[in-house]
Amino acid sequence: MAHAVHGFCASVVAFTSSTSRGRKVRSLSSSSSLNNNGTITWSVTRRFPRGRIFSKTTRKNNNGAVAEPSGDVELDFGALSSESVWINPANNENYTLQTQILKLTHDTTVIRSLDWDRDRFDIEFGLEKGTTYNSYVIKGTEKTVLIDASHEKFEQLYMDSLASVVGNDDLSSIDYVVCSHTEPDHSGLIGKVLERAPNATVVGTKVCLAFLDNLVQKEFNKLVVKGGDVLELGDGRQLKFVPAPNLHWPDTMFSYDTESEFVYTCDAFGAHYCTKDVFDEELPKLMPHFSFYYECLMKPNARSVLTALRKCEADGVKLSTVCTGHGPILQRNSEELIGDYKKWSEKALEKAKSSVVVFYTADYGFSDRLSQSIARGVVKTDCEVAMLDLSTCDAQQIVEEVGRASGIVLLAPPNAKDEIQDNVGVLIGAVKPGKQKILVCESYGGDDEPVDPLMRKFAEIGLQESQSPLKCQSSPTEGTYQLYEEAGTDLGQLLTQKEKLKEMKSSMSADVARALGRVSGGLYIVTAVQGTAKSAMVASWIAQASFEPLGFTIAVAKDRAIESLMQVGDSFVLNCLGEDGFEAPMKHFLKRFPPGADRFEGVDWKPAPCGSPILADAVSYVECKVVSRMDANDHWVIYSEAIDGGVFNKDAKTASHFRKVATYY
Repeated sequence: MAHAVHGFCASVVAFTSSTSRGRKVRSLSSSSSLNNNGTITWSVTRRFPRGRIFSKTTRKNNNGAVAEPSGDVELDFGALSSESVWINPANNENYTLQTQILKLTHDTTVIRSLDWDRDRFDIEFGLEKGTTYNSYVIKGTEKTVLIDASHEKFEQLYMDSLASVVGNDDLSSIDYVVCSHTEPDHSGLIGKVLERAPNATVVGTKVCLAFLDNLVQKEFNKLVVKGGDVLELGDGRQLKFVPAPNLHWPDTMFSYDTESEFVYTCDAFGAHYCTKDVFDEELPKLMPHFSFYYECLMKPNARSVLTALRKCEADGVKLSTVCTGHGPILQRNSEELIGDYKKWSEKALEKAKSSVVVFYTADYGFSDRLSQSIARGVVKTDCEVAMLDLSTCDAQQIVEEVGRASGIVLLAPPNAKDEIQDNVGVLIGAVKPGKQKILVCESYGGDDEPVDPLMRKFAEIGLQESQSPLKCQSSPTEGTYQLYEEAGTDLGQLLTQKEKLKEMKSSMSADVARALGRVSGGLYIVTAVQGTAKSAMVASWIAQASFEPLGFTIAVAKDRAIESLMQVGDSFVLNCLGEDGFEAPMKHFLKRFPPGADRFEGVDWKPAPCGSPILADAVSYVECKVVSRMDANDHWVIYSEAIDGGVFNKDAKTASHFRKVATYY
């Protein structure tokens, strides 16, 4: 990790025409500096329309004391640190990091870690606007609470920011650290916090604290909480806890401050959207990122979303101010956005043509991550997914979920844990021979139960495998996650194909289907690469859409493997096939490839500057960058800008594709 600068040193930012909690602001400026005597100072000045000027200045001395600020104005942008540079070891590229501090109330502060340049979460989650990791400090009259921390790459910036908020470098005033869940982008610095605040008590679910033991790897004070438990912060103020498992990790819980009525939800209701706006100010700009985040991260857990919303309602938890772990705090439009989560989740369950239960073992190898990839693949096919952690679920849950599932996925559990093996035994006893499909996969945990003998146990009692067990022989790469996601998609397609064929045949009248089928298109091969993941597809639903810039649209079915490699900001190549010689490449790429298969084996190609294949059989090619995506029910309509291109045969004509009916490709 390399830092260009640390802390709040000589940083100056300015904003104009902003909004402060509904009031128009003519101008706002913020600055910070490090004085020779070691005092850190930052100040913010705001000018309102009638010309009144308010300012707030905070000083932090060498001894850690923080002077009380002057004025009483809440700030929408708060104090920004200087920028820091982090070098990504995966690609040696520089990423700009920054922190932002804002007082939400007189005793509640948010620390936002701004990851301006992050462009991807795993393989399937392309980021157009970076992301944030949000942490919160509540100062009760008797107890001070830190809710979540930050990603470890923010160590210097975050620890400086936290010290400035709590008022001392040793962080000794922190009484509790609430861990909403243990994914490293939120818990990665909890160990560093505990080094400075060894007397603090970490609060979390039983599963969460078990995971955190492995992350911190030293003794610390713990408090296990469950639904309905509270922390007393002083003068009757309480922090109430609501377990929300599988949003999107098994250990997730919400925390609700009964005084401010703020609810802290970590990943739920968030967005990978990095701007200086702390609140959900500009809904039209936020909405594409908010909905895409739900689609990728929460839709596989739609049932868990609805369960969490019901728990909040039953426990009197108001969702008017939602302090998320990523992106802006929801307050201006919280009712609408929470309503969207409910509507989308209900729709996902209504559309579900089948159901799949995925069994994994939390905090074991890569079982968590790989299970999420499989779930995303399954959800693409309009299947409902239930996620069950073999280390925490009980026999009744297993029997219920297996009883209503058409498909079962089992990521290999560890051999050595008897209680998990007992749950596997319950699973084997609950299956319905001859009526369910099963997929068994390795977890790469170091002590996996061998998957081939495990699969044989299910085969012996009459379960049919959707494919051979998936093997993971080394730390997962982009190609590994692609393999697991595609296997999930294949399983879902296997379970839903009959229902979908019926729907397509009845979706429009025969006359309309024949008429629309006369709309012709060309024949193209779309190719894309992301790290070790490569994919391709035959395409014909393509049309130029703009002159300036030169752009076009392409329709990609949601259950296509290549869809995960065509997120906003991603690059790909459009290979145009000619009238002469299109048959061989089209036949090759129309094959049904098994999950993770190399689509380009035996194909002559060279890489474009973006790395995606240019086919030797193409008469021309266009290198493209995805600009936007529109949801078209069962397809994504992807608008892309042409970046580069070339013609190999100037006399060749593009091959045409004619159909008899519009209900098939």
